[in-house]
Amino acid sequence: MRETPRAEPPQPRPHRALAHTAGASCSGTPHRSDGRPPHTPRGARQPDPLGRPGTTPPVPGRPALFSALVALVVVTWQVLVHGPLARLDERVSRSLVDAVPRSLSELASDLGNMTVALPVLGCAMAYAIWRGRRSDALFAGLAMALVPLLVIPLKEWTARPGPLEPWAQGYYPSGHTATAVVAYFGAAFLVSKRLIPVAAVLTAVTGTGLILRGYHWPLDVLASIALCLPLLRWPVYAARYGRAAPGARQEEGTWGTRSGGTPSRSEDGPTS
Repeated sequence: MRETPRAEPPQPRPHRALAHTAGASCSGTPHRSDGRPPHTPRGARQPDPLGRPGTTPPVPGRPALFSALVALVVVTWQVLVHGPLARLDERVSRSLVDAVPRSLSELASDLGNMTVALPVLGCAMAYAIWRGRRSDALFAGLAMALVPLLVIPLKEWTARPGPLEPWAQGYYPSGHTATAVVAYFGAAFLVSKRLIPVAAVLTAVTGTGLILRGYHWPLDVLASIALCLPLLRWPVYAARYGRAAPGARQEEGTWGTRSGGTPSRSEDGPTS
């Protein structure tokens, strides 16, 4: 009997037209053209650590948090001792108060009111819950709950008077700015990361309105932003919590990962 011929491995064809040879291991080899590892199993490609600079979501990394902490400590020290930075801050503020009509500055500062910012965050939390990302909504609500717990003790400790009310105290840091930072950036993280520039603009408008209206010194606004930067790390913790939680729903999150920690199909590409 004639033996059945054995299957031979594919051989390179010297005259074969090569359409995808960029990055190939050798010309004419009928294998992957880009030299990347196969997508099966899924664990072959490791994502970058969450929360580091240059990764998604665009939350502050460790260098940004350290810089914010240093800025907060320096500014608070200057306010307590009424140092040169605090005196410069007061001179700049007096030259800026009422630089625009009060109706405009009042409208801008109202963006930091609880009656305006909280409904925005609440709607975003409801949307996240509807999409199945309950851990994201939970951590966003906890971040907002931490705002008065961080701001009020600093107000009592520093007892800084206001620009237009020197007899009153408790203006440092700005509670309205802290509310705007957490509410608007939290809503952007919950709905879509494309809204982050909108959140930055709303926060900047709020702080500018507070300064121009004379409700706060510029350092009050800067300190609130530095104080709230660590709270913007909650998407990282929400992602870790959703990955570790048993029975987490496989719903795609805002930053391209599923709540169960598995990369979305759009990032993996077709399985081979």
